[in-house]
Formats: sequence, structure tokens, C-alpha cells
Amino acid sequence: MTHEEYRQAAVYWKEKDTDNRAMDRRQLLAAAEDYIRANNTCALATGADTFVRCTPLEYAYRDGLFWIFSEGGEKFAALEKNCNVCLAIYDKYDGPGELKGMQIMGTAGIIEPFSEEYVRAAEYKKIPAEALKKLPGTLHLIKIDPLRINYTNSDFKKNGFSSRQEILFQP
Repeated sequence: MTHEEYRQAAVYWKEKDTDNRAMDRRQLLAAAEDYIRANNTCALATGADTFVRCTPLEYAYRDGLFWIFSEGGEKFAALEKNCNVCLAIYDKYDGPGELKGMQIMGTAGIIEPFSEEYVRAAEYKKIPAEALKKLPGTLHLIKIDPLRINYTNSDFKKNGFSSRQEILFQP
């Protein structure tokens, strides 16, 4: 592909969606949070320099933030250099008119083990802090603050809205 062909492909949905009907922000945010809470598994994309990693992980969602406990892995090599991440949550594709999924772009931070914030996140997941202290290694906590959610839900069309919606958050 030429540079221009890449550019055209990259802006395809932005141009196509310019005339689409957006949902009320409160209504869209409520629908997005319902979807987030109805699931618990995501793909977390991290990257730095030429390294890219996409890791399936369990998450918790609380106070508008995503919380992920992890033993470790290569994602931490990228997180050390680049706090920008993308989470993907999605349903199995069952054909046209049945698409549901979202991409959450945000920033990640590592919470200090056994800090007040860490202990609250563990309690939310019903993991006793004492049990965490007995583990042979540290269970790391990643906190992700969303900056943008792109939510695709074919059901939105039933109410006259575009199936592709976007929520922007203040950094």
C-alpha cells in the first residue's frame, strides 16, 4: 500500500461516522458501564519502542477505573517506558447486526503493593491482604484511567443511533 492508501484506510471510520447520530453522554456512559460490568476479561495492549504486547487479563471496574492484578510478564517492560495502553472487551461475533465490543484508550499506573489503594482494590476483589502477603512473589496492581472509549454495539441502531459511539474523558 502507498502512504495515501494507509492514510485513507486509517481515517475510514472517522469519515464514515461524521453524520452518525450520537447518544446522550449520560445514556452512553451508563450503557458502556453496564457492558464493562457484564464482562471481566480484556485484552491489554502495551508497547514501547518496537515491542508490542497484547495480554488477556481479568479486570475489575470501580470508580470509573480499571484494576488488574498480575503476577508479572512482558507487559511490564512496556509499561515502564510507556503508560499509554488500550484495553479491548468484546463478545463473540455472531454475524451482521450482532457486534458488541469496545476499545478503551487510557493511561496505566502501577500501584504500590500494600498501599491503601492496593488493599482497597484487593478487598474489592475479595482477596485478603494477608493472603497476598503469603504469596511467594508480588501480585502487582495496574490501574488504568480511561481517556477514550470507542463502543460498538449493533443494538444502538434499534433506537436510531449509530452502532459506533465514542466517550471522551478529561485527562
